[in-house]
This record gives sequence, structure tokens and C-alpha cells, in this order.
Amino acid sequence: MKLSIQREVLLKPLQQVIGAVEKRHTMQILGNVLLRCDGTHLKMTATDLEVELVAEMEFPSEEIGEVTLPARKLLDICRALPDEAEIRIQVSAERCVLSSGRSRFVLTTLPAGDFPNLDEIESRIEFSLTERELLTLIGRTSFAMANQDARYYLNGLMLEVEKGTIRTVATDGHRLSLCALKSIVETEEAQQVIIPRKGVLELSRLLEHSDDPVRVQIAANHLRVRVTGLCFTTKLIDGRFPDYKRVIPRDGEQVLKVDRELLRQALGRTAILSNEKYRGVRIELSPNTIKIQSHNPEQEEAEEELEVEYSGEPLEIGFNVTYLMDVVANLQGEILEATFKDSGSSVLIRDLGFPDALYVVMPMRL
Repeated sequence: MKLSIQREVLLKPLQQVIGAVEKRHTMQILGNVLLRCDGTHLKMTATDLEVELVAEMEFPSEEIGEVTLPARKLLDICRALPDEAEIRIQVSAERCVLSSGRSRFVLTTLPAGDFPNLDEIESRIEFSLTERELLTLIGRTSFAMANQDARYYLNGLMLEVEKGTIRTVATDGHRLSLCALKSIVETEEAQQVIIPRKGVLELSRLLEHSDDPVRVQIAANHLRVRVTGLCFTTKLIDGRFPDYKRVIPRDGEQVLKVDRELLRQALGRTAILSNEKYRGVRIELSPNTIKIQSHNPEQEEAEEELEVEYSGEPLEIGFNVTYLMDVVANLQGEILEATFKDSGSSVLIRDLGFPDALYVVMPMRL
């Protein structure tokens, strides 16, 4: 197998699929990337057996063949070569020689026939949306996913599809994020799947803020997303996601409206002197005023006061400041609306500039 290809043509798909390559793999071949040329297209595949990424591009060639190469070494070589360099690839036996100008590299190959490939999936639901829409659904909710929680079904993002609506929900048991978009989806009953954390992070890395179409396929055990020149497939978490509707507060009557950016800055300053372990802040609400206070075991204190729109009863409540800052950082509108019931109940936060997203944060004792 012999190929001659420009550095940039090889580098882009390699950067797209590298996220699926295992850094600490039990199977040596999982550290490799599969290159397959059929005469008209060049296809590049990487997998860790949970996530599979396939990048494909038009590549007219008289050569037909396939080979697996060490993925990260190949990426490092491509990055290190000068712009617009021409790379020649020649495979012979168990060796691959890469040459460009006066540079020459010899890499070990592994049999392409041993490379694991996911089987074709049988879709239960298929729908289309734009890259921007899918990135919005992921970006506004994924920060609330759990990380290595014993409740494995929380270590991912729940995707819910029902007629006319696509919804994403994430929770780690202390906070919850939800985002919904109207879409043309034909299904008789709501379908829920849980996308694992790695798959969510990898997909968000690959998507762009563009209006290019995305095709999503949901199967019994897999989710597949197709964008131009790229196919992403991930296994799904086998578990039942909590009933998120029961977590959303419905009976709060104390409504606070505050400038989002001013609140973000105030939370950031009070967080400096919060307890490093518990990250707690106390919030005091009174008519048209909010006070945010923090202290730590060294007897240090911080206090911020803001003018707000609030006409409810005076209220004191504690929160993990990191959770509040994460929510505020993911809002985009100028005004944040928070609805409280009492000091022992969760707060419901909405972005008035994006009403289809909501956030719930549980209180903490201080």
C-alpha cells in the first residue's frame, strides 16, 4: 500500500478521531488508528470499544488497502512537519515508512483485520437537527453530569425524544440542568437514552456552531451521530435515569431577578474566601437586595451586596458556590430569574433570554 497525501488533508481527520484512542489500553491495537483506502475515499477509524469515530474524505487513488498505525505517534509526526508538506506512506510487511522531504519515520503496524469495528446498528428513532442545536442541547446541560458516581446512570447525559421535542437532562444528585428544543420528530411515545460522559464530551468537541445538518440515530444499545465527513458512535448506559420532573420545584413563590453578569462577578469574589472543602456561601434576600457571604476555617470572610428585583419575604439559604457559578456561566441572557420556596428547598433558575432551559440547585447547611 502506497499513498501520497498533503499534511493538512491527513491531519484534520486524525485530529477528529484521536479522542476515541485509548491512552491506557489493554489491547495494543486500540492505540492504533485504521486507515482504509478504497480508491475513491480515505477512511480513518479509531475506537476504545465504547466510542467509535470514523472520518471519511474523498481521496482518488490507484492504491487500495488498509493499515493500522500508532495513532498518537502519527498525529505528533503530522503536527511536527511543516505546513503543506507532502507525506508519502509506504506499507510493507509489519512496517510503515512515512517520508516527507528529508524526514523519514518507520512505524510498527498491526494487522488491519484485528481492528475492532462496531456492527451496523438498527435504528429505533432517527431525526435531524443542526450542529448548533445539538451543541446547545449538550452545552447547556452537560456540566451537571456526575463523574465516577457509584450511581452509574448519573455519569452521562439523558437524551429524551418525544413528538415535536428533543430534551437533554443531566444531574449529579445535587443539581439538575435541562434544555429542550422544538424539532420535527415522529415518535408515538417518549424515548430516553443515557449517553456516557466520555461520549458527551467527545461529541461536544467535534460539533461546531454551524447550521450544517446532523443526523442522529438511536438504537437499542448505541447512539450514532453523522455530520459531514464524520460518523460518531457510542454505546449507551444501560440504566434508568431518575424522574427529573419530580425534582423540578413547582411551588416556589419568592422570585428574584438579577443582572447575570453582576451576580457572576459577585459569586466569583465571595468564592475566594469560601471553605475549600465545602465551598459554601450564604445568601440573604430582602426587598430589592441580595447579600452573598462566605467564610472559612481561618476566620476570613467575604461579603457582596447587590441591588436586585425582589419583593418576597426575607430569606436566608446556603449553596455550594461552585454549583451556582456553573449555572450562571452557562446562561446567556442579561437577566437571571431564581424562584425560591424556603431555606430548605431547591432553587429553580431560569435564563430569561432562553426560556427552554432550566436549572435546579439543592441548598446546603452552613
